Amino acid sequence: GLPLMGSGDWNDGMNRVGIEGRGESVWLAWFALPLVAGMVPLALARSEVERAQSWLRAAATWRAALQGPAWDGQWYTRAYFDDGSALGSHTRSEARIDLIAQAWAVLSGEAPLPRQQQAMASVRAELVDPAAGLLRLLHPPLANAQPSAGYIQAYPPGVRENGGQYTHGGVWALMAQAQLQVHLQTQPQDQTRASDNDLPYTWFTLLSPAHRAAHPVWGAAYGIEPYAVAGDVCSAAPHTGRGGWSWYTGAASWLHRAAVESIFGLRWSASSLSLHPCLPAHWPHAEITLRRGEKLMRFVLLQGPTRDGPVWPADARLLAVGEAVAWTELPLQSCHVLHLAAPGAPATHVAREHPLAAD
Repeated sequence: GLPLMGSGDWNDGMNRVGIEGRGESVWLAWFALPLVAGMVPLALARSEVERAQSWLRAAATWRAALQGPAWDGQWYTRAYFDDGSALGSHTRSEARIDLIAQAWAVLSGEAPLPRQQQAMASVRAELVDPAAGLLRLLHPPLANAQPSAGYIQAYPPGVRENGGQYTHGGVWALMAQAQLQVHLQTQPQDQTRASDNDLPYTWFTLLSPAHRAAHPVWGAAYGIEPYAVAGDVCSAAPHTGRGGWSWYTGAASWLHRAAVESIFGLRWSASSLSLHPCLPAHWPHAEITLRRGEKLMRFVLLQGPTRDGPVWPADARLLAVGEAVAWTELPLQSCHVLHLAAPGAPATHVAREHPLAAD
């Protein structure tokens, strides 16, 4: 009941999973569900009712499969071979868990919240290598698995898509963790841990060439430019930590999106914007400046005490987390201040103590 894998989905190295036309992709189902949700209204607006209904029927089938057999107990499987056997399952000795199937369970918004939490906890337990500072795409690497997933098994273990830190997939995991943390902040206080709020930025530093190259241990092994995003970083000896395929522009674009949209939490549409930040605890403040045409919009994000922080104009506007701003109606220059509550503290209490609260 899942979308067919064919000769590869996002991971084109898995080109034999569905080569006979029966293999299915768990990741592609997560990816396609938000697309269907967005496209159905467009189809209906064009009076293409049959097309919209066919998409909705397919989406219902995907959901049933995802919440049924695709859940492996601690994480989601990655795909199913033509013979029906699972890839990315605890039953396999190679590629037991795959990163992007877990990330998109969160990014799609389709997985139940407890399973989102468990899937990302499994990412931390199974795919993060703290000593080497790596976020692996899958683990353990593929080598002798049968059925063969495809030419991915020709890569040495830990290289590129075969269990290396693949920047594109790693950014999706960063974005998923930030989205989960922001969502948990709206839940009962025992749903989240303050330390988890630091994970998106921590993972950003693992993916950022500037941070990796400057690291006292990882920098020497990295060995490529500190100013251009690498496609991957090797995760297995003798090349652990070695960067590969630099100037990876698509991954660079995703990393920029993660900084702006996940860590700073900017959500921007044609007429409004809002901020849902996931800043690391050691940042007392941060700023983001947006330009659109002649408009210049400055946003100051504060954590903790406001003294000795940045200076802003007296007419700056105090914002709440998630508050919509009609940016098209703003003057040519504007400043906005968002005071974030410490994890576990009610945001309204912090806002009342803010020096701008009386304005």
